[in-house]
Amino acid sequence: MDLEKIRRDYALGSLQRAQLSDSPHRQFELWLQQAIEADLNADPTAMTLATVNQQGVPSQRVVLLKGHDEDGLRFFTSKGSRKGQELALNRKVSAHFSWLPLERQVEVKGEVSPLTEQQNDAYFKSRPKASQVGALVSHQSQPIDSRKQLDEEFTRLMEHYADTEVPRPEQWGGYLIRPTEFEFWQGGRNRLHDRFVYTLAENGWQVQRLQP
Repeated sequence: MDLEKIRRDYALGSLQRAQLSDSPHRQFELWLQQAIEADLNADPTAMTLATVNQQGVPSQRVVLLKGHDEDGLRFFTSKGSRKGQELALNRKVSAHFSWLPLERQVEVKGEVSPLTEQQNDAYFKSRPKASQVGALVSHQSQPIDSRKQLDEEFTRLMEHYADTEVPRPEQWGGYLIRPTEFEFWQGGRNRLHDRFVYTLAENGWQVQRLQP
């Protein structure tokens, strides 16, 4: 493969300061809604979450956004997973949304705080039973000898909880990302992309255009 020859120009639109909301939360909500309505054939709520371990080594994985308002962005996971352990050591995170068919990206930086047990229970109960059992089966990020072990345990627990409520695993729960920075990226011709960063200051959100 000659990867150097794979390229395309970005020409769907541009982004000007006058088009932006003064609130990054409202701007994010607008772009998210447009990504959902565009039916991108991909999950528009998927975000790449970056965390850092005790040695300063970063890791990334895709999680799903399950809520957003002026307080921040919410997602759920196993707190015993690698990401959960890293968040216990360092609450600073970066989340990235890639809506490339729209030639758009959004990066959010901030700190996480755990959601309440009531919030965890409410969302867990809203999940399909198979997803609930899957969370109970998997000790996320831990080694396992074979896929067969997972499948057999899943089948066993699906039968066990066929007529009863699935208990939420103690280590399963959610986080709120409280943003301190948003960056909105719109692809532009000749690689002259439009980038605007919102930074949280004492007197509110400050907006600055960045060079591409």
